[in-house]
Amino acid sequence: MKKNITFLTLLGLLFLSALMTPEGASAHGGEKHPKKAKVAQVDSIKETTAAAQDTIVFSEVTPADHAEHKANPAKVHASIADFPHIHPLIVHFPIMLLMIAAAMQFVNILFQNKVLNWAVTIMVLLGFVTAYASTHWSHPHTDGLTEHAELVLEQHDKYADYTIYLSGLGLLAQLLSLFLFKGKRWSIAVAAVILIGAGYAVAMAGHYGAQLVHIEGVGPQGKYLEQHH
Repeated sequence: MKKNITFLTLLGLLFLSALMTPEGASAHGGEKHPKKAKVAQVDSIKETTAAAQDTIVFSEVTPADHAEHKANPAKVHASIADFPHIHPLIVHFPIMLLMIAAAMQFVNILFQNKVLNWAVTIMVLLGFVTAYASTHWSHPHTDGLTEHAELVLEQHDKYADYTIYLSGLGLLAQLLSLFLFKGKRWSIAVAAVILIGAGYAVAMAGHYGAQLVHIEGVGPQGKYLEQHH
């Protein structure tokens, strides 16, 4: 019993002496409290930054920014006269019609369906007419383009011409398949190959057209377009 008491007494003295040493004192007062101060400082900075970011975000978009639209709902739908050019209102039709027609005729190689063949022919006819209209009747004239934008425009016009040639040839192949060859499989396949080429051409023309608008900035609000009154 005396040995246990002596052992506990010595252990307590060692613990007290450790607390009284400079190392022990710095373990509580020299490191932890400054760390808490740093954390508090960092937290305050984060709160300040978050508050500043929230202020910026809310200052950019406010209900007042939409007041004019709410007050004039009729202005949501723009008239044709409001557009700088009619080209973007027409050019999406051949893109849609020719690509879908190519896919349908490719599938029709297996089915040899007369109704499907007629549907493809009508779609190709409309695609050819709208492609020609958007290229020759409603093609915008540009002014002040950069050299790089000029190169992009050349590629756009080249694939637009390919679209007209291939869609016209595809229309002829469709008419021959319907009236002369009576929907034979090989005639459908020939028309399908030509229409796939037309679909690729119109897709590339659309790609370069989107590049002109969204990268080169040609067209939005009439930029780089010649204005004729």
